[in-house]
Amino acid sequence: MIFLVWVVISWTVAFILVIKIFRKRSLSFCNRIVSTIHASLAVILCSLSVEDWSCPACPLASKSSPSQMKTLAVTLGYLVYDLVCCLFDNHVNIDNVVHHLVSIFGIGAGLVYERCGSELIAAVWVTEISSPFLHMREFLKELGYRDTNLNLAADVLFAVIFSLGRMVAGPYLTYATLSADNPLLIKAMALGLQLVSAFWFYKIARMVRYKLTKSISKKEA
Repeated sequence: MIFLVWVVISWTVAFILVIKIFRKRSLSFCNRIVSTIHASLAVILCSLSVEDWSCPACPLASKSSPSQMKTLAVTLGYLVYDLVCCLFDNHVNIDNVVHHLVSIFGIGAGLVYERCGSELIAAVWVTEISSPFLHMREFLKELGYRDTNLNLAADVLFAVIFSLGRMVAGPYLTYATLSADNPLLIKAMALGLQLVSAFWFYKIARMVRYKLTKSISKKEA
């Protein structure tokens, strides 16, 4: 618990420092920088915590290792910090809030039970691998590259990585979590996160289709 509180404070301090460095940028821009740092750190820590790369989610329903527990605490602390930021935003995104709550309860349950570390580490890796590309899209918009080919390329790259992670690896990981001897709360959170991912996949697919159609129309005009 003490480590978790320290992690939340650390992410908050990082946000304050980023604001001071990028004073001319919006709070959303600064928060996305922190989010990008977390995503990159989470992917690295998760990769280092995998016990068997031939089966990254194995051993299933096993006791979490110390490195897995620390990695999950780092992400849980970030999610708590980011949820507070979301709630203070001018436009609260309900989808994002639900995603955060599901993830917080799921990771929190894993830390309390001290089990399912392999599955949770794999889930964090899958969900965070596309995050830097998500934030890159928004960085480009604020930097003046909205509706450019560069921004379109970032949109497509994000959509491809998100789809592979959430809709290819995600369902397999969800099935593995549900079929293993995991606590009911962990299974419920795994299913909930996959449902949220499917909803986002639908929205992202519509976004990419719209932007590609718009880009083609401009070239033909």
